[in-house]
Amino acid sequence: MPKFIEMPKLSDTMTEGTLAKWSVKEGDKIAVGKAIADVETDKATMEYASPFEGVLHKIIVQPGQKVPLNAPLAVILEEDEAAPANLDELIAKAQAAAAPAPAAEKKSAAATPKAATAGPRLPLAPQHKRRAAVAGSGVRVKASPLARKIAVERGVDINTLIGTGPGGRVVRFDVENAPAGGSGGRVAATPAIRPAYGPEDERVATSTMRNIIAERLLASKTQIPHFYLQMEVDAAPLMEFRAHLNAANEKTGGVKYTVNDFILKSVVRAAQEQPAINAAWDGDAIVKFKSVGLSVAIAIDDGLVTPVIKQAEQKTLLEISQGVKDLAGKARNKKLSPDDFTGGTITVSNLGAYGIDQFAAIINPPQAAIVAIGSIRKAAVVNDKGQVVAGQRMWIGLSGDHRVVDGAVAATFLAEMRKLLENPALMLV
Repeated sequence: MPKFIEMPKLSDTMTEGTLAKWSVKEGDKIAVGKAIADVETDKATMEYASPFEGVLHKIIVQPGQKVPLNAPLAVILEEDEAAPANLDELIAKAQAAAAPAPAAEKKSAAATPKAATAGPRLPLAPQHKRRAAVAGSGVRVKASPLARKIAVERGVDINTLIGTGPGGRVVRFDVENAPAGGSGGRVAATPAIRPAYGPEDERVATSTMRNIIAERLLASKTQIPHFYLQMEVDAAPLMEFRAHLNAANEKTGGVKYTVNDFILKSVVRAAQEQPAINAAWDGDAIVKFKSVGLSVAIAIDDGLVTPVIKQAEQKTLLEISQGVKDLAGKARNKKLSPDDFTGGTITVSNLGAYGIDQFAAIINPPQAAIVAIGSIRKAAVVNDKGQVVAGQRMWIGLSGDHRVVDGAVAATFLAEMRKLLENPALMLV
């Protein structure tokens, strides 16, 4: 009996995926757990291991194709098994079963409104207010997987919306600011400003991951009331302490710590001292997290991923150092699993290695804070005796969700970070 390799659900918000690459070819023997393909999800590109053993008889989906969850990707037969005569019919049935339901059916299935329990929505900005438009045109619009999922939950006919995302794509913001049921005509927004380009310019289609990044950042900046704080840190004690520690470890074959290791540890300790920062907005309530899930921004070819060091408050400096190195290696080799992305409560983005002195980061929803780290620079500073001497300075910043975090809370958090970074030995006790 033939078995179908299907598009897996590799993240909690995934509704479709792109087959990025096959690592095997037709006729190859497949073992359970063998990496057979790379799948691009809404979070990252991940390896997909076969759930079956046998021979790869037929590849159904080619690299670059996007298909819904549970859609058949390939057919596996047992060794020496002959393909059934009706294999094409079985494939067609499997494809039909995985295809998204038509908009009318989705609307009917979502007749019981859930919006009442979904929490308040932000009011529409003037440019997003509804305009008169032709309804019921039957035109199927482009929409992100997350937008489609929310539309089903809220009883919104997504085909009645005009998107504000890239290329007119309907994104989460458009659905959350649409009336339940989506009746009364299309929801219009100010047309996106499109670039003018010539025949020698290159227009590159965006990946699923890049589209999701664009959608989440748009939602973050339009729905979360950001505020920003910056603080200067004396980095000389940290650099001196790190140099001595690494020199001692080199003699014994120990680990070599990076500046970022100390920064991550300081964020965790500061979040413990100021737990109000380790929280999230939940409609009509604030969720205060018991544990610190440290999301670490890692740049890869496709964009930016934020895997999580879980229960970071229980980890030593060494364990955090090893954890972030492991996550970075997995990210660059496309080995991150869905579990690596869950549980984040606060994010750290460090652009110091790129020569950036200071910057304001965009919050990683649904978290309430993100810490921005700049480079360490030599500078002329005034010491305690009023003398101008050579020193080393680093800027740290925080972007906060003002619904959750007050300015004084964020300032206290940054002050705790500065105390730890200027007295790094405290992070070892």
